[in-house]
Amino acid sequence: MSRPSDHFDSPAPAPTDDRIAQPSLGGAGYLRFFWRQLTSMRTALFLLLLLAIAAVPGSLVPQRSSDPNGVQQYFANNPDLAPVLDSLQAFDVYTSAWFSAIYLLLFISLIGCVVPRTAHHYRALRSAPPKTPARLSRLAGFTTAWAPGVSSTEAVESARGILKKSGYRVRLFEGPRGDLSVSAERGYLRETGNLVFHTALVGVLVSVGIGGGFGYSGQKVIVEGDSFANVLLSYESFLPGRFFDEGVLQPYRLTLDEFEAVYEQENPAARGQPVDYTASVTTYAPGSEAGSRAEIKVNDPLRLGGNDIFLLGNGYAPIITVRDGEGNVAFSDAVPFLPQDGNLTSIGVVKVPDALPEQIGMIGFLYPTQATLTTGALTSNYPDLLNPVLSLQVFTGDLGLDGGIPRSVYSLDTDGMTEVAGRTADAPPIQLTPGETIELPDGIGSVTFENAAPDAPADDLTGSVPRFVSLDIHRDPSQGWVLVFAILVLAGLLTSLFIPRRRVWVKAINDEDAGGVRLEYAGLARGEDPTLDRAVREIADRHSQQLGIRLTT
Repeated sequence: MSRPSDHFDSPAPAPTDDRIAQPSLGGAGYLRFFWRQLTSMRTALFLLLLLAIAAVPGSLVPQRSSDPNGVQQYFANNPDLAPVLDSLQAFDVYTSAWFSAIYLLLFISLIGCVVPRTAHHYRALRSAPPKTPARLSRLAGFTTAWAPGVSSTEAVESARGILKKSGYRVRLFEGPRGDLSVSAERGYLRETGNLVFHTALVGVLVSVGIGGGFGYSGQKVIVEGDSFANVLLSYESFLPGRFFDEGVLQPYRLTLDEFEAVYEQENPAARGQPVDYTASVTTYAPGSEAGSRAEIKVNDPLRLGGNDIFLLGNGYAPIITVRDGEGNVAFSDAVPFLPQDGNLTSIGVVKVPDALPEQIGMIGFLYPTQATLTTGALTSNYPDLLNPVLSLQVFTGDLGLDGGIPRSVYSLDTDGMTEVAGRTADAPPIQLTPGETIELPDGIGSVTFENAAPDAPADDLTGSVPRFVSLDIHRDPSQGWVLVFAILVLAGLLTSLFIPRRRVWVKAINDEDAGGVRLEYAGLARGEDPTLDRAVREIADRHSQQLGIRLTT
C-alpha cells in the first residue's frame, strides 16, 4: 500500500539519557539534610540508647574518677590488656572523647527536636477545633439517636456543655442545610507531656554536665581518733571537675570517734557476714569548739559543708612501733591494712626511713581471728578480733623514698632490699599478738604490736586494734536540679503514655416532617486509642439522658 503524497516522516528522536535527573543539593542542601537527620526523634532515641551502651564499660573496669587504686591494681593484674584499654580511655569513660561526643550529639539532637515541636504545639493550642466532617458514619464509635420535640440548637448546646465538662475544647458549626454540630477535641496534654519529657531530659543532661564540671570527689582514710579537715591537702585522692575552684571547699572538721561493725552470729551458714556498719563522728563548724555528733552508715551519707560523705569501706589499722638498732623510736603509728577477704585477712606495709643504721620495710598480714590451715598457712576465720595475730616480713635496705618519685603507701618495692625475716630469709616471719614486742634479727631493732585497749581484760581483745574507715566526699551542686528534672521526665512520660489524643463530634440534623432532630455521634483518635468507641458511647449516653431520649444504634 503506497503512502499518501502529502506524507511526511518525522525525524528520529534524539538519543536521551534514561537516568533520572536529580537536582544538586549543594553545600547548604547537605547541611540541611544532615541537620534534619540529627534532629529527628529516631536519631535522638538511637543516641540515647547508644549513650546507655557507652556507659557499660564504666561498670566493667575501674574508673580513675571513683577508684584510682583499683585502676593501679588492674594495671598490675593485667599488664598487657590495661595499656590497650587505657588508650581507648576505658578507665576514663565518662570524660572520654567518644562518650562526650555521644553526649553532645544527643544534647543537640534533643534541642533541635524539641524547639520546632514546641512552636508547632503552641500554634496547635491556639487553633480552634476542626470542622465537623460531612459523613460521621465513616468514623469510630458512630452512634445515632432520635430526639423528638427537641430543636437542633437545644441539642447542640446540651452536647456542648457535656463536652466542656469532660475537658474538651469545643466549637459550633452550621452546615449548608442548616444542620448544627459541635466539634470537640482533647488530649493536647499528651503532646505537652511529650515535650516536657524531652525538655526535662535536656535539663538532666545539662545538670549532670554542670555538676560534673563544678563538683568534685575525694577519698579519705581515717583511723579511730583521727580527724579530717576539708582542705585540699587532707585528701588521699582528689578528682576535681573541669571548672573546680578551691574556694568552694567549705571549712569544717570531722573526727572519727568510733566505728562499730555488727556481724551475724546466730545463723551458722552466714556466720561472720556483716549486718551493720556505723561510723560515729563529731563534726566541728568553723570557729566553734563545740562539736555535733553524727553517724554515717552504708547508703546513709552525712550531709556536711555542702558535701555528701559516704561510708565506702573499713578495716583494721594496727598500731605498730619500731625501734632501730640504737634503741630509738623510728616509727610509731596506726597503719591501715587493706582487707583481702570477707574475714578481713588484711595486708599492710610499714616503711621506716629514719631507722639506723639501715632503713627498714615490712610487709604485714593481720589475722583478726587467727587459724591455721592444714597446709600450715595462717588465715582468719572470723572478721572480729577474737584471736588477732600480726605476721611481718622484714626487709632492710633502700626504700626508694629519697629519689623524689611518688610511692604508694600500700606497696613496698623489695628489689633493692634484703629480706631478714620471712619465707626466703634465715629467720621466720615475725608473729605478734597485741601488746607483744619482738627483737628483729641481726640487731636492727625491735617491733611492737601495740594494744590500743591496754586496760581491757586479758581475754577481751575486741578493742585492741583500731578500726579505720574509707570515706568518699562528694560535692555535686546540681543534684537538686537533677532530681527536679528526673521527676519531670517521669511525669511527662506518664502523661504522654496515658492521656489519649482524640476528637469527638455531635451533629444535630433537622427533620421538620418528623418534628425532631436526628443526632449523630462519632470520634477520631490520633494514634492508638482502644477506648475511643467507649468514650463516644459514654458521651452519647450522657447526652441522651440529659435530653430524655433513647439511642437507636
